[in-house]
Amino acid sequence: MRVTNPLEDEGESFISHLIELRTRLVRSALAVVAVFLCLFPFASQIYDLLAEPMMHALPAGSHMIATGVVTPFMVPLKVTLMVAFVIALPIVLYQAWSFVAPGLYTHEKKLAFPLIVSSYLLFLTGIAFCYEFVFRTVFSFINQHAPASVSVAPDIESYLSFVLTMFLAFGTTFEVPIVVVVLVRFGIVTVATLSSWRPYIVVGAFAIAAVVTPPDAVSMLLLAFPLWFLFEAGLFAARFITPRPPSEKPASAKP
Repeated sequence: MRVTNPLEDEGESFISHLIELRTRLVRSALAVVAVFLCLFPFASQIYDLLAEPMMHALPAGSHMIATGVVTPFMVPLKVTLMVAFVIALPIVLYQAWSFVAPGLYTHEKKLAFPLIVSSYLLFLTGIAFCYEFVFRTVFSFINQHAPASVSVAPDIESYLSFVLTMFLAFGTTFEVPIVVVVLVRFGIVTVATLSSWRPYIVVGAFAIAAVVTPPDAVSMLLLAFPLWFLFEAGLFAARFITPRPPSEKPASAKP
């Protein structure tokens, strides 16, 4: 009869988890690469689509410029890779979910999966809001107030850096309802406490907007007000969430 060694079993379990993690990471990377290869022939058109809000705001006949030797090739390539990652993100999230799901209890699965899906959709909504509304408003405002002696010709690499910063800021901002719901669900704060913090949240929204957006009032307001509105939306949704009692313990058996 073979005597089992607990340390040996733990080592084998750890190695099997590492192998599974590697498999999930490889599948995620392959999904991103596959989408990227499909989009690669359209890299220039994808960048043109990203630059459309700026081109729409520029005077007729104006163009963006590239100051680097390889910039006209590398910048569209970077944009295409990021678009490929966003498109493949559901597969990446599915691989992450498949890795952690066996270790979750039933009630944790019921909460985690909707939150993951909602987070992805809200992040995309934040990017779409920034692209369709914020960019067009901000670029038009800036170019209309540029001195007549200045010829506006943005560098494509600087433009990409600006766009990514704004996308990240608005995509993250649209996650606020998820954060509020999670805090209430796990009993970290109550709806009443969050309501009492409203004045500080409003001030914080304007402070965050002032830091992450360009130094103009329009960009700040276009981020601060959605941040405030999304906090209120999360607060409203949290009223329908039952907080987990502090004494609640995970179920004794996993599915």
